[in-house]
Amino acid sequence: MTWGEPIGAADISPDDFVGLFDNPGLLLGIPLAIAGAVFMSLGAQYQSRGVRKVERLAGATGRTGLGAVHLTRLVKRPSWVAGTLLLGAAILCQLSALAIAPLIVVQPLGAISLVITTLLNAQVTGHTPTRASLTSIGLCVGGIFVFVFFAALYAVEHPLEDTQVLVLLVILFVVLIAVGAAWLLFKARAGALFYITGAGVLYGFVATLAKVIIKRIQDGNVDLLTIACGVALAAAGVAGAYFVQTAYSSGPPDLVIAGLTVVDPIVAVVIGATLLGEAARAPVWTVVIWTLAGAVATVGVILLARHHPQVVSESQELPIERGSDKRHDEDDRGDYR
Repeated sequence: MTWGEPIGAADISPDDFVGLFDNPGLLLGIPLAIAGAVFMSLGAQYQSRGVRKVERLAGATGRTGLGAVHLTRLVKRPSWVAGTLLLGAAILCQLSALAIAPLIVVQPLGAISLVITTLLNAQVTGHTPTRASLTSIGLCVGGIFVFVFFAALYAVEHPLEDTQVLVLLVILFVVLIAVGAAWLLFKARAGALFYITGAGVLYGFVATLAKVIIKRIQDGNVDLLTIACGVALAAAGVAGAYFVQTAYSSGPPDLVIAGLTVVDPIVAVVIGATLLGEAARAPVWTVVIWTLAGAVATVGVILLARHHPQVVSESQELPIERGSDKRHDEDDRGDYR
């Protein structure tokens, strides 16, 4: 069995090989995925603006989870609605790309939205990107693009078996329970990174299920299992969307996008490469490069969460007693002794 061979898959012949110059659909899928990334970045900026505006009007933060008041007011905010429509356009581009290109090639290209969102957010908030934050973004985008380059050379596609789809649904069911339990236990002290990671994991399954549904429809397998995939996609999508909106309350939009464009592709790629067998023709050295590239991108997100200028600025506004403040207080008290 070659690396990445799916459960029950037969040997793949050389005719099934999909390379960057052998598959016209892949060459069209890449620009569609890039267009989706542009719409995603614009949609994230507008949605984030709507969430922050609703927080100010409601007089309550949504850092521990958006409440009914927040959600009701969001649908009335023009900026949030515009952002939602742009994200809808991003989804259409993404689905179109998934219909004609492998998942492990299309999904990571969302990293382009990180660059656009960072520039937009800097212009809106006045938080100019620092050298540390730009380095973090470079790690994110660089890692993702190295991954996509090699994925485009070795990705394969073939009909999916029912066993593969059932295993995917079972894994998603377990993940939903785990994420829900973690949210209930830690939501009182969860930060942006928690919600971003949760949303990224769920959206990784959404992208994978979308690919599975598209493939089954193309293969003429529209049955109860396909419908079950649609229900599972909707459940993961709703939960992921809630996490994203809450993440906007906990951090800047480009940090949210950074997490989604790394965590989401990693989850989707791992499933696509192993369970769906899209990396069945990839040599071992390519798998090593993929692993290193994914690790570099992940480190970039972690560093961005620590060094993002808006995160640092907002942390300085928190009522936390710092060492320097404590020393000043002691000096002041000493003057009155």
